[in-house]
Amino acid sequence: MFGLFNTKKKKIFILLGHPDEDSLNSTLANEYERGATEAGHEVRRMNIGDMQFDPILHHGYRLRQELEPDLLSFQENVRWSDHFVIFYPSWWSTMPALLKGLFDRVWLPGFAYNFVSGGYMWKRLLKGKSAAMVITSDTAPIIQRIIFGDTTNELKKGILWFSGLSPIYVHKFGYLKHFGMSRRENLKRKVFNLGKKAK
Repeated sequence: MFGLFNTKKKKIFILLGHPDEDSLNSTLANEYERGATEAGHEVRRMNIGDMQFDPILHHGYRLRQELEPDLLSFQENVRWSDHFVIFYPSWWSTMPALLKGLFDRVWLPGFAYNFVSGGYMWKRLLKGKSAAMVITSDTAPIIQRIIFGDTTNELKKGILWFSGLSPIYVHKFGYLKHFGMSRRENLKRKVFNLGKKAK
């Protein structure tokens, strides 16, 4: 009986946030997509390296900057999804600049949130969706946490949670320079199974 609750099919939107498609992040995104598809989930995917957009807010948020077609497609895919999955490497304890630029451009009022006039509260417009972050690093996650603290908060809380996504699963894989082939294959299997479970 409990298995019935684990068979719900989801609409999953995968974003490869590494600019280089010839990367471990791309390989892991492929495995997640393969697992999700085999489990019967409906999947859409975008690779940030294929997207055409200006990642710079030239006037901050003072002036409206029209969204390019790829950014509009990104927003539509987020709206469509039940589960939003982001793959990216940790560079200098944060996300790549191009990925940050993407969120700077698209995570806008009317799409992700609205502030309530006359106060500090806001409406989270993306409630009802879950998210996952798959993060790779050349540093072991426990060492990174001890030295630098929680390096996921910028995306996890400042962007995703702020807009209502919950739960947010965080999967960190590190010390990758010293991974042998057997450990890499094990990592691929883990991510494949995450895709099957939509986590």
